Amino acid sequence: MRVRGDLELYRRVLQQARPHWLKIAGIFGLDLLSSPLGLLTPLPLKIAVDSVIGAHPLPAFLQMLLPATVSNSRAAALGIAVGLLIFLAILAQLQSLASSLLRTYTTEKLLLDFRALVFRRLQRMSLSYHDTTGTADSIYRIQYDTTSIQYISIDGLIPFVTSAVTLAAMLCVTTRIDWHLTLVAVTISPILLLLSQAYRPRLRQQSRKTKDLEHSALAVIQEVLQAFRVVKAFGREEQEEDRYVQRSREGMRSRLHLALEQGRYGLFVGLTTALGTAAVLWIGVRHVTAGVLTLGDLLLVMAYLGQLYGPLKTVGQKAASLQSYLASAERVFSVLDRVEDVPEHAGASPLSRASGAVTFRHVCFSYEQNRTVLRDISFDVPAGTRVAIVGRTGAGKTTILNLLTRFYDPDSGQILLDDVDLRNYKLADLRNQFAIVLQEPVLFSTTIAENIAYARPNASEAEIVTAAKLANAHDFIMKLPEGYQTQVGERGMRLSGGERQRISLARAFLKDAPILVLDEPTSSVDLKTESVIMEAMERLMKGRTAFMIAHRSSTLRDFDLKLELEAGCVVSNGTSVATGQSRGRGTARPVLEERETGG
Repeated sequence: MRVRGDLELYRRVLQQARPHWLKIAGIFGLDLLSSPLGLLTPLPLKIAVDSVIGAHPLPAFLQMLLPATVSNSRAAALGIAVGLLIFLAILAQLQSLASSLLRTYTTEKLLLDFRALVFRRLQRMSLSYHDTTGTADSIYRIQYDTTSIQYISIDGLIPFVTSAVTLAAMLCVTTRIDWHLTLVAVTISPILLLLSQAYRPRLRQQSRKTKDLEHSALAVIQEVLQAFRVVKAFGREEQEEDRYVQRSREGMRSRLHLALEQGRYGLFVGLTTALGTAAVLWIGVRHVTAGVLTLGDLLLVMAYLGQLYGPLKTVGQKAASLQSYLASAERVFSVLDRVEDVPEHAGASPLSRASGAVTFRHVCFSYEQNRTVLRDISFDVPAGTRVAIVGRTGAGKTTILNLLTRFYDPDSGQILLDDVDLRNYKLADLRNQFAIVLQEPVLFSTTIAENIAYARPNASEAEIVTAAKLANAHDFIMKLPEGYQTQVGERGMRLSGGERQRISLARAFLKDAPILVLDEPTSSVDLKTESVIMEAMERLMKGRTAFMIAHRSSTLRDFDLKLELEAGCVVSNGTSVATGQSRGRGTARPVLEERETGG
């Protein structure tokens, strides 16, 4: 992951927040009201001390607004102090409420948009990326790292700016009262700046380490819950708990270290401001005894000093906590900036419906460097042909199907569909040409009808039922209490393996794609269920190009071509001899050239 500078990350985050600038400006304006309210807050105390207890006149601006009889009355001055205190408290609460409501709405909307952007990007990433990084890492980036945008653009930036404005206002006011005290107060600023510069890189580095450990603990949870049956079958609950606790402890230690660093930084900031306050108090008392200041003025300066150092502390604290969010933003932008492994080329051609002719020309592929999976694969499949792909585990059978659907791009060579390179088609149009039935059917935690309609969301109820009937799924669906509205549970686990596979077949029927990709669709069912599924697949394959991986010879009887792989090479091929005829889909001919490739 490339390390990014603070300014670059600020720019990127603010660029993402640009559509919400009007609402952010509203929050900023409401927060700015805290500055004049803060300036007025100590005023009732000054009036009470100087004009009620003491004999000093009311502040000049109040004398201009009030009649002389009121200005010279101590009772009236006390009433003004009390009334002003209540009025300022109400104004402060109203300002806080309005700011809170607008801030909550803006941050939630901003976060939702940012999460959707990252989720969209992750869905476009190749299988290779997800195989390498893991699902837990992607979940962590979407759910946790994206929160950096609301903190940096709103919770961090706005208080930072308003604190700077408040700081400037306090400096102006305290300078007019006693510039010596102001000068003493601001001498600590360079020290705070040096502290920030020293701790910022340490906090960023520790934040990165913490986030890596946090998502590794999340990965353990995900693995265990996905393989829960295996964990229970082997009685490994305690071991998995220990593994999770160990990862979590590592994360806890890292968070404690981060908290210690932040606390140490906060301690130094607090100590520095305390020294500044002590110096101002020392000099201020001497000024009061010398008659340079009134006691009320000193109290006013000390109150302003608390508000003066408040923004300085805020700036310092935000600089510390900001590093954690900048580390999160860095992780998010590393995803958004990542070059796609399987990009859609500029000027890619649309494709409505392919005829289904497929050609591999000298295709080589490897998942990892120096580990070749396919070596110089070449074959030609006419439209409407059924191809059986056989070979030992690890020979490269599934890889051929992954390349055909362009989940990956070959390292070298070409894959053609209707004599056009796959990379020259629009990606969505290309994948719309395939209906896929996997060894382990994938269902979503919704109704049976919605799972079938996943292939075509706008399908009518009648079309869904027709697809289920063609897949031999209608009868068992109707026996369920809620029929097509039955919830299948997470990953469809409320249904049997054979039932899930028939739902998957119904989805393929509904999609009505010209090319079928069948990856061992009957390997996990019994022979009786297999015969039901094969009957449905026979109907599904009519008039379509079909590629099927299988180990059972019973499922490969009526295929036109047989492609045998060994160690990533084609070692034999030939036509099916089960029927001797082409079943009306055109002549099946031996188009795979036999080659002695070795290995």
